[in-house]
Amino acid sequence: MSTPRIGVYPGSFDPITNGHLDIISRATKVVDRLVIGVAKNTGKDPLFSIDERVEMVDTEVKLLEKAGDAVVEVRPFDILLMDFAESVDASVILRGLRAVSDFEYEFQMAGMNARLNKQVETVFLMASDRHQFIASRFVKEIGRLGGDIGHFVSPRVKQRLVSRFAELSDEA
Repeated sequence: MSTPRIGVYPGSFDPITNGHLDIISRATKVVDRLVIGVAKNTGKDPLFSIDERVEMVDTEVKLLEKAGDAVVEVRPFDILLMDFAESVDASVILRGLRAVSDFEYEFQMAGMNARLNKQVETVFLMASDRHQFIASRFVKEIGRLGGDIGHFVSPRVKQRLVSRFAELSDEA
């Protein structure tokens, strides 16, 4: 019997979008076990806490009709990505690419990660054409300004965003 292929799909998921869910669904065809790593990443000044993001991702993944047979789990992390990958015995880091603009950054990261551990490969999945333009920062900006974000996130995530923006406007 072969060793199960474990992959890590890291991100801040602030919030999780339909584009993320598309990559997760497709990643389940590539690995036997997928660990979705929700990065603490306080440098990005997240709208949601790490616990809220983990809970949102976990809820969305459980409701996702996976195309593959991989076991999927969601974990927070606040360490170097390669250390996180090693801690879950991952042999693959999965990354989504939306456009050419993503490529240069991701290419550099893949090179750095390869220097840290040559045993862990980076695999890029192209975003489907329906999701190539979706970015969490744009979703937040549209939502903050009252635009319809229903095409970009699930109804549950949309409600969480609407509620958060209402809380923030009440505080202002």
